[in-house]
Amino acid sequence: MIDANNPDRKSFIDVPENSDFPIQNLPFGIFSVNGDFQRAGVALGNKVIDLDTLFKLGYIKSIDENVFEYPMLNAFIALGKDSTRAVRNELANLFDEKNYELQNNKGHLNQVLFDQNNVEMHLPVEIGDYTDFYSSREHATNVGTMFRDPKNALMPNWLHLPVGYHGRSSSIIPSGIPVKRPKGQSLPPNAETPVFGPSQRMDFELEMAFISHQGKPIGDSISTTEAENYIFGMVVFNDWSARDLQKWEYVPLGPFLAKNFASSVSPWIVTLDALEPYRVEGPTQVPQPMPYLQFDGKKNFDINLEVYIKPENSQASKVCQSNFKFLYWNMAQQLAHHTVNGCNINAGDMFASGTISGPTKDSYGSMLELSWGGKNPIKLADGSERKFINDHDTVIMKANCHNGKTRIGFGEVSSKVLPAS
Repeated sequence: MIDANNPDRKSFIDVPENSDFPIQNLPFGIFSVNGDFQRAGVALGNKVIDLDTLFKLGYIKSIDENVFEYPMLNAFIALGKDSTRAVRNELANLFDEKNYELQNNKGHLNQVLFDQNNVEMHLPVEIGDYTDFYSSREHATNVGTMFRDPKNALMPNWLHLPVGYHGRSSSIIPSGIPVKRPKGQSLPPNAETPVFGPSQRMDFELEMAFISHQGKPIGDSISTTEAENYIFGMVVFNDWSARDLQKWEYVPLGPFLAKNFASSVSPWIVTLDALEPYRVEGPTQVPQPMPYLQFDGKKNFDINLEVYIKPENSQASKVCQSNFKFLYWNMAQQLAHHTVNGCNINAGDMFASGTISGPTKDSYGSMLELSWGGKNPIKLADGSERKFINDHDTVIMKANCHNGKTRIGFGEVSSKVLPAS
């Protein structure tokens, strides 16, 4: 068992009931206080642990170099799974209620602990490359049913490989940063020529994303057996989409302006190690995948997902409740397929799951599906209706795991939509 995952462990730091960040979680992020320098931190209860200061005070002994003073986590992640696991285990022991080394040093505690309400969170990694997969069978079937023959909703390749495309990393932003409605070309219904203007069908996509460790040299591949050694952790991912722009532009090369204007991520990276207690079986794959995509063991994770829409000056309404376990193609298969041709990956690269939809209407992971292309508006708590996302709406996504013994969470990704420039 990974030491930090001990379900009986408790911290001397107060952790509120149902907190996303008990001592069994210890997710990593980048924070600053009052506009000062950005550095690495870990969430515990309502506190942020300053890893840079903790290292300088001599409490982190499992690594030799202070990789926590940098404004991104890439250097830490590049140390590899053994080192990141050792640091997390060390932190769990250091903040255990039975460990008095730091607990009794109030001067040092005051230097390394900050209230989460008093810090600013930043993008946790410098994302060199970003890949977006399309791995939910329910989502792919719903979209195919809407836009093609329902009897042939899935494209011929879909059940044989994890479909994906390379996206734009420069416009991935942290939670709390507003998103401007994108502009572009679209083809109105029954029109023969396109028009230009702000998107009329702005949508969220409920996704998760994993962040990689440093991979193998170019030309080498990563197997499904090895894949999880190259996955550091996960974030909640809102892959904003402009459906009307996308419908017009995607042939023949796929998404472009409809996707690259913004994607929003939660600021805390929950390690794959912390998710170990929440493994589950994934969907049965028929036909059987090719040998390089086959795997042993439980490769899916039971992660509860929720989406809320909050109109300006009104309360938030839950519009979707899904689960990461519904994904047909798991992360190990995604990474194995991504690298089978020799493509190399780097520490801090990001790989999104694609929209995660479940089998029921309330588990669909986008407004495109929830409103069925705008035909069935969703009613919110204030009585207003939505076919897609309005200006000044805030979209909030949350994720958590619980197995009857422990509960951990990801925090949230929250972004407000502003009118087009």
